[in-house]
Amino acid sequence: MLFNLPASTTALPEKMDTAPTLPSGAKQGTNDFQKTGYGGPCPPPGKPHRYFFRLYALNTELALKPGATRKDLLRAMEHHVVAEGQLVGTYQRKK
Repeated sequence: MLFNLPASTTALPEKMDTAPTLPSGAKQGTNDFQKTGYGGPCPPPGKPHRYFFRLYALNTELALKPGATRKDLLRAMEHHVVAEGQLVGTYQRKK
């Protein structure tokens, strides 16, 4: 979870820093592993598993601290979303 990413950002590095606050000023929230930073997909063995990657354009900078939870982020974004996009990735791990 990454928020307050500058509007001028056009790409993210493959091995992005896991620091709570990045040099750009963007902040990272707490992920599903209870850490900051991107951990990559880790589907359960067996059937394919879908991962949803969402991007939101907001009309304000959020007053959240690094480590915010998904629930905190969604609440802070209410009434500030001006555009959004979604990518669904399907991953599978063999048994």
